[in-house]
Amino acid sequence: MDRKIVAATNNLNKLREFKEILAPLGYQLLSLKDLNIDVDIEETGSTFEENSLIKAKAILDITNMACMADDSGLMVDALGGEPGVYSARYCEGTDKDRVNFLLEKLKDVPREKRTARFVSAITLCFPDGDIITATGTCEGIIADEAKGENGFGYDPVFFVEQYGKTFAQLTSDQKNMISHRGNALFELQKQLI
Repeated sequence: MDRKIVAATNNLNKLREFKEILAPLGYQLLSLKDLNIDVDIEETGSTFEENSLIKAKAILDITNMACMADDSGLMVDALGGEPGVYSARYCEGTDKDRVNFLLEKLKDVPREKRTARFVSAITLCFPDGDIITATGTCEGIIADEAKGENGFGYDPVFFVEQYGKTFAQLTSDQKNMISHRGNALFELQKQLI
């Protein structure tokens, strides 16, 4: 069996997390850059699962190789699940701009009502038509301010009680053990074994 999988992402942080978790299974993960693929796939789905399938199928059609795609984001209960599938497009600008936008929306919400979860849906499509999907979540609270230098996206404000730190204050090993993407990849691992 071919142990090569194309990761349908240009996000180097996601790619690193994929590699760290799948490498022990003996899979070689190739990036779009490795294959000289420069494509912008429109995410038209209304759920994380739909978007991950759209991306995986699009790259499978280009490469005819097994392809894995993730769609993930933050869901904040006090905001009715926002930013959800729009997490990366919540507002114009950088990750820091999006974090500040989120904090501004939550400025009058007390800490106990700032419950949130990261969600990750990962789809793995094979040239023979097989499709595996796995979803993972991680529960947390949106902190009052950004803390930590690790991670990306909303990690600096996603506080996890288990460690008493934000995702951005954790080591990559700590984060991978409990993160939404880590949980989805571990679920995917079970289906690959």
